Amino acid sequence: MTDDNKELNEQTEMEVQKPQEASEEKSTKEDEYEKICFLCRRPESKAGKMIELPSNIYICTDCMQKSFDTMNRSNINYSDLMQHMPNISMIDLSALQNRVPEKQRMKKKKEKEKEVKPELSIRDIPAPHKIKASLDEYVIGQEHAKKVMAVAVYNHYKRVFSDLNDGVEIEKSNMLMIGPTGSGKTYMVQTLAKLLDVPLAITDATSLTEAGYIGDDIESVVSKLLAAADNDVERAEHGIIFIDEIDKIAKKKNTNQRDVSGEAVQQGMLKLLEGADIEVPVGANSKNAMVPLTTVNTRNILFICGGAFPDLEDVIKERLNQQASIGFRSDLKDKYDHDPDILSKVTLEDLRKFGMVPEFLGRLPIVFTLQGLTEDMLVDILKEPKNAILKQYKKLLAMDEVKLEFDDGALRAIAGKAMEKDTGARALRAIIEEYMLDIMYEIPKDDSIGQVVITREYIEHTGGPKIYLRGQEVPLLEEQTQ
Repeated sequence: MTDDNKELNEQTEMEVQKPQEASEEKSTKEDEYEKICFLCRRPESKAGKMIELPSNIYICTDCMQKSFDTMNRSNINYSDLMQHMPNISMIDLSALQNRVPEKQRMKKKKEKEKEVKPELSIRDIPAPHKIKASLDEYVIGQEHAKKVMAVAVYNHYKRVFSDLNDGVEIEKSNMLMIGPTGSGKTYMVQTLAKLLDVPLAITDATSLTEAGYIGDDIESVVSKLLAAADNDVERAEHGIIFIDEIDKIAKKKNTNQRDVSGEAVQQGMLKLLEGADIEVPVGANSKNAMVPLTTVNTRNILFICGGAFPDLEDVIKERLNQQASIGFRSDLKDKYDHDPDILSKVTLEDLRKFGMVPEFLGRLPIVFTLQGLTEDMLVDILKEPKNAILKQYKKLLAMDEVKLEFDDGALRAIAGKAMEKDTGARALRAIIEEYMLDIMYEIPKDDSIGQVVITREYIEHTGGPKIYLRGQEVPLLEEQTQ
């Protein structure tokens, strides 16, 4: 074979190879994308095989079936209707091109390696003293509340894994926690769910309304738990639902209108608390969304309700004064006015007078209270927990190679200001943010700063923080406070 023929053959092979490489490259690019449903906007990886319509429109089988079901349920006589309709085949579907993208696709998400979590068993649930010890690392004080919660959770999961063949069925241990704002209700539940490694859904009772009215349906709390469990129904059925602001659904007094966000919500929640099969949408909060429904049984879901219950103290004082104001042993009417633990004397009758329905309270057998925070507790909250606020700020400044310290006088001054705000531990963060703003702004400017000590004078606006340069001999914190 001559050299000219060889060159011609090589050129021909290259020309054949180029279209093949181009087609392979195109196919790999095509693999990076997936079709999405024109109606519910779900990708093919979630909705399943798509039905392709003209003009590159794709519809999932669920949406197509719902469309057919809607047509079948209506009473329209389609044979009479079609006689007066123009020929469908004459409609130019390509006119939809200006509204629908040429290729209705989305880029595929890279699949993460899912950790296969072993099934929860009774051996995975720590004993009550271990649960309380773990709560102690994060929550300051509230010894009685932590003890009650540890025992109730342990008994609940023993109930879940108990044998029903012996005819003895343990009842649910749903909880109602009462405590002033900022006393740590939500934080305790979050810490508990993290410790047990179970799905947790935190919802707000203020957004719930009776079915048929604007707002979230009562079943939406279960759909949030299902989402927290990555749509795994079995994991969700062993989860925890915390409903905050439960006092906001108390019966409205002196109203002539329908109570759609009060007593009606309490009545609607009865079946959830007791245990029932609830149909919830997968991947959406509303049943009206065109997404498939799944059934979740709430029998083994632990419900914890929490609320501040403002003005409940007045109801308790009224009852106590009536009991102690008659006869020779009568007390003064103002005896309980300054009692810091007045909430601990609460009874179910007090809650019923507050506006909670008896049937609702009957499904929350464990009722306990949290104490209001004292100044000493606020000082401990600043520095003791694993995730304490001071430790967070020390870590932030340590990234700039600066050591941050607070003297005892500064901590007392911060706690005193928080007590004045009367919003519990929530006030601490706001106060520290205010005083740390200038320090966090100025320190990155000067690389020579090695340590900052926040003093009581700085908190009380009578002085400034103590700043030490790198290499400068820094006195011990005990010497600074003397």
